[in-house]
Amino acid sequence: MTHIEKIRLLKLLYQYRAMGFEYFQEYRPLSLSKQPALSHNLEELKTSVAQCHLCALAKSRKNVIFGAGNLKAKVMFIGDNPGVSEDESGMLFTGKSGEMLANMIEKVLLLSKEEVYVTTILKCKTPDNRVPTPEEVACCKPYVMQQIQTIRPQIIVALGSTSFHHLTGEYDTPIDKIRGSVLNFGEAKLIPTFHPSFLLRNPSAKKEVFADMLKVRSML
Repeated sequence: MTHIEKIRLLKLLYQYRAMGFEYFQEYRPLSLSKQPALSHNLEELKTSVAQCHLCALAKSRKNVIFGAGNLKAKVMFIGDNPGVSEDESGMLFTGKSGEMLANMIEKVLLLSKEEVYVTTILKCKTPDNRVPTPEEVACCKPYVMQQIQTIRPQIIVALGSTSFHHLTGEYDTPIDKIRGSVLNFGEAKLIPTFHPSFLLRNPSAKKEVFADMLKVRSML
């Protein structure tokens, strides 16, 4: 049973419980055939994400935030979850956090935004921009993992603790203790660093992110 199938089954069980069912003697899938794998074509994958209703966040979203950039990018940035402005516009990293990320890419990596790929681990905004739950991330993670497998970047920059924790499963390691480290992540290298919005609240941390981006540049 695939991860997506497990999520769908869990949702079905919750629905049955809400209807008053308390016990299932045995679960038999309606079809023994496997669900089709997620598409390696990013446009088709984007369509799948737009039609996703695996968690309650789909009910309140205005736009799915899928990802944008070079489909053959060497560097892939993965943030946490879209905010209100992203949900309104349908665009990634808007406002001052977007300007901060652009500076990291253009002024330190010396790349254009069109040369990298940017996405988020969650594709829908959360209420009041709260940290996503593990269940919400579990619904979205197969999509971002498929994006990684399709683009096959050399370097993945995990922006912030939510992205780092859920990509790696290292939930007990604080981002300030691991940032700047080079970690193995499949065929890629993963480097965690602070999220641009964190830098807006804590300008003194910019020097640490600058060092992290210099490390990324040295690996290209």
